[in-house]
Amino acid sequence: MSIPVVILCGGQGTRFREQTENRPKPMIEVAGRPILWHIMSFYAGHGFKDFVLCLGYKAEVIKRYFLDFAAMESDFTVDLSAPNKVQYHGASMREWKVTCVDTGLHAMTGARLARVAHFLEGDRFLLTYGDGLSDVDVPATVAFHEQHGKAATVTGVRPPSRFGELLLDGQRVEKFSEKPQVEGGYINGGFFVFSRAFLDYVKDDESMMLEREPLERCAADGQLMVYPHHGFWQCMDTFRDLTRLEEHWNDGKPPWRTW
Repeated sequence: MSIPVVILCGGQGTRFREQTENRPKPMIEVAGRPILWHIMSFYAGHGFKDFVLCLGYKAEVIKRYFLDFAAMESDFTVDLSAPNKVQYHGASMREWKVTCVDTGLHAMTGARLARVAHFLEGDRFLLTYGDGLSDVDVPATVAFHEQHGKAATVTGVRPPSRFGELLLDGQRVEKFSEKPQVEGGYINGGFFVFSRAFLDYVKDDESMMLEREPLERCAADGQLMVYPHHGFWQCMDTFRDLTRLEEHWNDGKPPWRTW
């Protein structure tokens, strides 16, 4: 049985309002494709092709995207006397199973997970946000999770600083670094592996944030482990972040490309 990937796609993206007036944040395009497509392609490249999308704000945009996906990806013939019969030509069909679930406009992340729980089969599932890309080794995180046997694994990252850093010798600049990596502790990188037991930590309460009570209680119970990741990681909160992702793509070797 394949391990499902839950993707949180329901937020309103208020910090990116110029891009989210008419579409949800996961549908903002990176190099001509929604970032959601990049995220799903990344997981599929690692062999994880069963997706459960937690929708909310402008859910219909994502639903329509996947309903029309095959037609938009290929040439086709439709017999108008039998409009339900469509023949697709020349496209390599994606072996993705995509479950779109409207988890509510105002629900927080923990509530969204609780509302898709009945779609999750098996002993484990993956979870990520619909606005970030990385080159994290997903199979390795799953293996790490299985080895430690706890309820949850979070990928810990040290993201680039938003400000440049000057390394000084007195008043002489020894080194100028435009995008130094944050030193010290890790932050939540957003690429999770969960055992089914973790679902006991969430409930269908609109105000429940995954990152607060559920993960905090899980940690207090000694059931949360971290998988350190020192490679590429980039969230997309601003137009500058979007530009960085497009620069990586245009360089020809985007770090998250596994396909």
